Amino acid sequence: MTTDRVHEFVIERSVLVDAPASTVHGFLDDLHRWTSWSPWEGSDPDLSRTYSGSESGVGASYAWSGNRKAGAGSMTVVDSTDDRVVLDLLFRKPFKATNVTIFLLSPAGSGTEVTWRMTGQQNLVARLVGRIVPMDRFIGRDFEKGLAALKLQAEQQDR
Repeated sequence: MTTDRVHEFVIERSVLVDAPASTVHGFLDDLHRWTSWSPWEGSDPDLSRTYSGSESGVGASYAWSGNRKAGAGSMTVVDSTDDRVVLDLLFRKPFKATNVTIFLLSPAGSGTEVTWRMTGQQNLVARLVGRIVPMDRFIGRDFEKGLAALKLQAEQQDR
């Protein structure tokens, strides 16, 4: 008898942004603004985007469909307060997965520490692939790239 054991994972990266939390929050809470900083922008120039629900905040949704690199999926803001934004993230292609993404905003001097955390479950197949390219390293690089772009956008807006 074979069992497909599932294991929890957490991927997390942080950056210090020289801008107030309210400025950073606007880039996270409004999914239309993700195109200015998302690390996956440009992975498919013909990416199809659909926005629905609220304009921003709880209920705002974004769905995408693209080439093999971009894949397909959707995300919905399920919680949004001054110090955090939580999204339900559903991947349909190239693999199926449901994850939770949390952005935490903490005061740090005159700026804001932004932490990007994604949690979910990894099945046996994903764990085996992860032995070749560890998920934390693979996705962590994307988080670092995105946080650097978010930092740039927020700091430029706050000038």
